Amino acid sequence: MERKIRPMLAYSSDPFDSEEFIWEPKWDGTRTIAFVGEKLRLQNRRLIDFAYRYPELSKIKEDVEAKEAILDGEVVVLSQGKPDFRKLQMREHMGDELRIELLSQVMPATFMAFDLLYLDGKPLVDIPLEERKAKLMEIVRESPRILISRHVETYGKRYFEGIVRMGLEGAMAKRKLSTYQMGKRSRDWLKVKNLKTMDCVILGYTPGEGWHEQYFGALVLGAYKGDELVYVGRVGTGFDEETVKLMTDMLRKMETHEKAVELSEPFEVRWVRPELVCEVKFLELTHDLKLRAPSFMRLRDEKAPDECRIDEG
Repeated sequence: MERKIRPMLAYSSDPFDSEEFIWEPKWDGTRTIAFVGEKLRLQNRRLIDFAYRYPELSKIKEDVEAKEAILDGEVVVLSQGKPDFRKLQMREHMGDELRIELLSQVMPATFMAFDLLYLDGKPLVDIPLEERKAKLMEIVRESPRILISRHVETYGKRYFEGIVRMGLEGAMAKRKLSTYQMGKRSRDWLKVKNLKTMDCVILGYTPGEGWHEQYFGALVLGAYKGDELVYVGRVGTGFDEETVKLMTDMLRKMETHEKAVELSEPFEVRWVRPELVCEVKFLELTHDLKLRAPSFMRLRDEKAPDECRIDEG
């Protein structure tokens, strides 16, 4: 219960039908390992405990019939039954205790559980997924604090069509007999996204113009191709006013004179330490590894820069 656990990761795929797989939603939230015991610990992909940001989840143990359990899932903020990542982003960047308490009441979060890794002293990572899910159903009593991610079997193509109609982020296909492979990207788990998206490292920004003059104009983006960090383009759309103001303050504090990459095109850049990750949607990745028509979606605080990889989807 005191260890840090790196979650199992998935490869990208197109939708398919198979009796060997189950299908469930790809939840638009923060990937979280929940350590449920005397004290709740919520660990993100960067192995950081962020439970203090979500006081409304502190009593999850009342909903889990176990002395100790480790669950895998996503922290989401639901709006009309669907994840609202904009609201979650507000929660993720809040450090003030009073504001945290206020937002916990007006924008409460929910832990969406989809796997069970440990139960009352017994590791479950080596038993099949379908058995882990069955045990998860047995021990969790759903409440506003915690819900179980429901799944269907076999018919992934039809299921994904429904996901698209509902406007959800995508779907996950998981092999029924798969073990839980901590810290590994496995083809036993496959993600099918509604949009083409990519996680990118923020390398710098261009100065804003017009009403944007006091803010940034576009973000300069990079990603890893093998061991090399390469420039993949700029994104200047998809931001709301609140995000622009928040990110401008963050970026100015991170400015540096060191270039992260060499640019293939000349333009003014204010470089920053390559530590922030954002997700963008785009039409395609061109032959010279540039994003075509990218649009900003969100910051990904839970992801490390070296997870932004061109070759892993």
